[in-house]
Amino acid sequence: MLYVNICVCVIIFAIWSYILVKTYQLDGYFVQVFLNHVFEFKLAFGDKNKLVFTKRMIRFWIFYLILAAALFFLVNFFVDNIFLKILDAAIIFLFAPLLIVLSHYCLLPIEKLIKKYYVHKARKKLAKLNIIKIGITGSFGKTSTKDFLAAMLEKEYKVCTTPKNYNTEMGVTKAILKNLDDHDVFIAEMGAKHKGDIETLAKLVKPKYGIITTIGSQHIETFGTLANIEETKNELPENISKDGTMVFNGDSPISYRLYQKFQGNKYLTNHKNAFAYADNICMNEHGSTFDLVLDGKTLKASTRLLGKCNIDNIVTASTLAHILGITDEDIIAAIKSLSPPPHRLEILKNNYATIIDDSYNSNIVGSREALEVLSKFSGIKIVVTPGLVEMGSEQSDANFKLGGLIADVADYIIIMNEVNKNYLLSGAISHNFDRNKIYFASTRKKQKEILQTLTMKGCVILFENDLPDNYK
Repeated sequence: MLYVNICVCVIIFAIWSYILVKTYQLDGYFVQVFLNHVFEFKLAFGDKNKLVFTKRMIRFWIFYLILAAALFFLVNFFVDNIFLKILDAAIIFLFAPLLIVLSHYCLLPIEKLIKKYYVHKARKKLAKLNIIKIGITGSFGKTSTKDFLAAMLEKEYKVCTTPKNYNTEMGVTKAILKNLDDHDVFIAEMGAKHKGDIETLAKLVKPKYGIITTIGSQHIETFGTLANIEETKNELPENISKDGTMVFNGDSPISYRLYQKFQGNKYLTNHKNAFAYADNICMNEHGSTFDLVLDGKTLKASTRLLGKCNIDNIVTASTLAHILGITDEDIIAAIKSLSPPPHRLEILKNNYATIIDDSYNSNIVGSREALEVLSKFSGIKIVVTPGLVEMGSEQSDANFKLGGLIADVADYIIIMNEVNKNYLLSGAISHNFDRNKIYFASTRKKQKEILQTLTMKGCVILFENDLPDNYK
């Protein structure tokens, strides 16, 4: 019976540890963010996100389990009292988050050495290659702009990009070491959650060309202030090569400010009197048409993509493609062939309904665009959303505004986030939305059940934003 009890305790501890370690990984191995989520009980329950067993994670698991086992058996070796043994097990269980933090700091010197080795190896490889290097950063639209630019440059060059949204130092390093071969161009997406992150990436890649996309309050929870975000994004133009060129998406005030501040060779897009912008934009459920005004010439463009943000990103990508010698004809052809990036205003249709998958969007600007796209469709409109997160002190106001924006377009609303539900609800009601048409779903199963009761032939469902398991 004793062995059965021990096995049960071990299984429970393993499950609890798995949830905590998955949260730690989803939080980017940042201890402060992890502890905040533990204290707020925003843990990675559910199976929406899996624990990824990278080499780092395998090392971490081994150390963490050895540490937990050592603490348990060390006490049990010297203590015979059964109650003290139970107390020891309970303490280890309750203080498992602190064991994770302890394991993090114990392994940190080793992880830094490993990281330093791979980064040095990637830097050395890049230094040997005579290729065009491009860095892209901003709050929104980095991945889309990267993909659009790659499609245009592939008309003339062999292009390598950082895959998906691999935009951290190790993500870019991995792309250099594993993907970069006999290419002509390397495009690195550069993400950041803290000051100095972009500078680190820029010093790794040493780009000659850079793009600043739209800048807003993304990740303000970790940055603290909008001023910190602005300073961090400015680390790319500050570290561009002396003979380099920067392209700025002037659609956002901060990006425009950085354009004005930069003293090197620069181009402005999506702004009054800009080098490039879109005019006469027309959108319907089949796609978009617009005039691409590029270097004083007006080019007729069409694309399957929807949303002004997508068009702005196309214009910005077209500018750098033009600078790098891609012909107007090839740029227009590339625009026509563009496919929506997965989960970013991706239109999925069947014989019964239309789904707008915007689940990778997590900002108010993109949400507004998604709702504008939704308004172009006919039929019953259903919006499924958990709202916006990582907004710091702005989160309540942002979700209240989002609730109002949704109410102006949707016929039904399904709210998936416990934290944001009151703000979204209040915002929708403030726009005279029928309270009886607002539903709450704490799980995907419940969401599916609600959708089955609401959907009808010809309806349109917008999935706006998606969250990892540690947001409820």
